[in-house]
Amino acid sequence: MTALDKYQRIEALGLWRNDRDSQRKDVLISIGETTLLISDMQDRPLAHWSLAAIERSNPGNFPAIYHPDGDQEESLELNFSEKEMIDAIEKLRTVIARRRPHPGRLRTGIFLGIFSIVFLTLVFWMPQAVRNYTAEILPEVKHLEIGNKLFEHLKRVTGPACEADFSKTSLKNLSERLFVEKTPIFIVPDGIKTTINLPGNILLANRNLVEDFEDPDVLAGYLVVEKLRSKNYNPIEELLQNISLISTFRLLTTGFINDETLMDYADYMVTKPQGNVQSSEIIKAFNDTNLSLLPFAKAVDITGEGSLELIEAYEIRKSPFETSLPDANWVSLQNICNN
Repeated sequence: MTALDKYQRIEALGLWRNDRDSQRKDVLISIGETTLLISDMQDRPLAHWSLAAIERSNPGNFPAIYHPDGDQEESLELNFSEKEMIDAIEKLRTVIARRRPHPGRLRTGIFLGIFSIVFLTLVFWMPQAVRNYTAEILPEVKHLEIGNKLFEHLKRVTGPACEADFSKTSLKNLSERLFVEKTPIFIVPDGIKTTINLPGNILLANRNLVEDFEDPDVLAGYLVVEKLRSKNYNPIEELLQNISLISTFRLLTTGFINDETLMDYADYMVTKPQGNVQSSEIIKAFNDTNLSLLPFAKAVDITGEGSLELIEAYEIRKSPFETSLPDANWVSLQNICNN
């Protein structure tokens, strides 16, 4: 014990009694290797107290009263004048206490560790796990139901979809031309900048994409790029990421999502920035669809500076493109919001 060497040279005077019925005796106190030595004034040993088993009856008060652990009948009193010895005993008691095993602390540490793991799991892992699982098992019919309800709420901002009997066929033909899976397309008067993809493969496009361009491949290009965004971030997954965990859990267990939640999310959809799509992905999608890149590239940036990669990919392609819509269908579609 490193602290022991410092204190082995200290001696002090005190009052000691063997039990409660004995008279107190003047004694000489010294510190041995592992014990507190109590001797009479002729230096004859009276008692040896283990340093590891000394207790103080009156911490902070004087005279300091000590006794062996578990035996309060035997006692030792040290006056304030022997403060150097008192400080030495207190220091050694502290050092010994620190070196003792603390099984209670170990149990507490284990408990706190387990609790922390469980807590962190609940806070960080479980919410995302619930959202991922909900998105994975939710049937397509529920996707479509949620998409239709969202569209109803969006109409507060976009207005009702433009409808004309002669244009329904054009939209149906355009959807079949661009996409393998069934994808309803609706033209809305206002409220969105270009396009939005709703759960259930529902695509909304602003009327400007129909009325402000002479080439149907502009509208087609925006729809194809919007579909690419949904492959990077599924619309139902995006919905679940932006509603509360309680609403997600309710959807998972009951298949129900309340109108207030959908209304809030609809407001978010028309204000959120559109996600970026890599030019390489756009080029591949247009090639797979046999769609010309040039009309879309010029619509994105008329100067060509912001869509240079797309224009360059268009220029190096040798095989011919297929128009997205015949002229008759496109003309009818351009008047869809004027009826």
